[in-house]
Amino acid sequence: MSESNLAARSDGLEGQVSGARVIAQALKTQDVNYMFGIVGIPVTEIALAAQEVGIRYIGMRNEQAACYAASAVGYLTGRPGVCLVVSGPGLIHGLGGMANANMNCWPLIVIGGSSERSQETMGAFQEFPQVEACRLYSKFSARPSSIEAIPSIIEKAVRSSIYGRPGACYVDIPADFVNLQVNVNSIKYVECCMPPPISMAETSAVRMAASVIRNAKQPLVIIGKGAAYARAEESIRKLVEQCKLPFLPTPMGKGVIRDNHPNCVAAARSRALQFADVIVLLGARLNWILHFGLPPRYQPDVKFIQADICAEELGNNVRPAVTLLGDINAVTKQLLEQFDKTPWQYPPESEWWKVLREKMKSNEALSKALVSFAKFPVPPLQCTFVSSSWAKRTDVELASKKSLPMNYYTVFYHVQEQLPRDCFVVSEGANTMDIGRTVLQNYLPRHRLDAGTFGTMGVGLGFAIAAAIVAKDRNPGKRVICVEGDSAFGFSGMEVETICRYNLPIVLLVVNNNGIYQGFDTDSWKEMLKFGDATTVAPPMSLLPHSHYEHVMTAFGGKGYFVQTPEELQKSLRQSLADTTNPSLINIMIEPQATRKAQDFHWLTQSNL
Repeated sequence: MSESNLAARSDGLEGQVSGARVIAQALKTQDVNYMFGIVGIPVTEIALAAQEVGIRYIGMRNEQAACYAASAVGYLTGRPGVCLVVSGPGLIHGLGGMANANMNCWPLIVIGGSSERSQETMGAFQEFPQVEACRLYSKFSARPSSIEAIPSIIEKAVRSSIYGRPGACYVDIPADFVNLQVNVNSIKYVECCMPPPISMAETSAVRMAASVIRNAKQPLVIIGKGAAYARAEESIRKLVEQCKLPFLPTPMGKGVIRDNHPNCVAAARSRALQFADVIVLLGARLNWILHFGLPPRYQPDVKFIQADICAEELGNNVRPAVTLLGDINAVTKQLLEQFDKTPWQYPPESEWWKVLREKMKSNEALSKALVSFAKFPVPPLQCTFVSSSWAKRTDVELASKKSLPMNYYTVFYHVQEQLPRDCFVVSEGANTMDIGRTVLQNYLPRHRLDAGTFGTMGVGLGFAIAAAIVAKDRNPGKRVICVEGDSAFGFSGMEVETICRYNLPIVLLVVNNNGIYQGFDTDSWKEMLKFGDATTVAPPMSLLPHSHYEHVMTAFGGKGYFVQTPEELQKSLRQSLADTTNPSLINIMIEPQATRKAQDFHWLTQSNL
């Protein structure tokens, strides 16, 4: 009898095993090691069984956050995490995480309890067409026909989640399966699925791509999170350094090659995209993040070389000059072979490099200058009562205020000074995330997690918990820094209790401008309320000013800091990083109408803000 079957015998009656134990053992057999969720009818026993077989169970406070955490584990480790949810509403809450995992191309397994088979169509407790609903949000959605079928269904779900383009998979478990006992000898566990097969591009296409790169006058390499997931950092670094090519990382492509590498042109992002004549896309998609690859963001005749694991992605929005279908690491190695056979370097003294370096220098100088100002001049926030004193302040007046209150650039400048080089940086919010991306540096691959392709708010604390759990197992002592806007923090703020319960030494930074995009200070808020009820006079993007989010952390036993000056920020961050046993939250007050510097091109296609 196998070791797993022997272990299963202790589950119930002699020679009997429950459905919950079969589920747990099937997951463990597939090398699944992390489960996040919220227990209840009918899945509590599944979580208990998972712990018994050695799967880490992390109980969350919301199914969305649990699903975000499980998907982040898939990205960080290459093996899917599990999100365990109850039936009906529990599963529906998790759909956001499934959709986010699919859009990000991260492996994820969702296991949902469902109503008993004998009560189907009768209006059972939380009855819902779960398998059908999940087909819109997953690569694979199925319900085992029997307990004996569970191991094969779970094997297929795990395999589907990591093969080809990774994504979410759903397994539905009827309530009566969970405690149902079957003969242990009737269960046949399926051997752990093989690692994903490594596919390579056609040799002729690789030769053509190398030729196009050699003839480029203004080349650019764009590194996406697909390259990070493919563990392609070493081969991409060799390609960039050997051929002396400028590169630009997408937000979660940061760190595949360190941000402070001399070939990184992130500080000249707009100029690089707009004037490149050949662009090599390595695991990056031409979606909204890269402005679809279309003019005026790009030259009309720019030549794209697309490398992607998914054939359906090739040719989206543009007609590429060359397509390279395959694993990003393998394809990059194929390109390197071409340049090894016939060495070639892009001239570092070229006019293109000169233009990029000059733009980088000017942009970096501007960002440093903004550290001293509360607000960069932009059109004022549109308000109903323009006659009131708080609406009359001009941009020039605000911009002339130095140091206090702080702005985004001031905050991130001081944060960057103290961040450990090997830390995970989790970031979400509007300006908080976008500005943080340009200032906070990443030096290692898969060490930045943010709103991603789906632009999802609420992912931050789930991602941070996942990173901390994985780091605890694989890199003890590695820190997780979670940088949140005050609005973004509100989506999943109660997960602070989860952080404290598991004693995860996460440092949470809430960059607090009292609003969504922009807000108001306390005096302006009070003045505004003289004109009516907040529901009729407060702009929809405003939040309650001067909120003490740090008290959420102290309520559960963590450390909380309320800071208003650079000195207070430096001190609290220093103390938080020195404390490796307790989580902390630093509530950082900034100028409510602070924003980022003017952009040549909006990050989004359209924006009224």
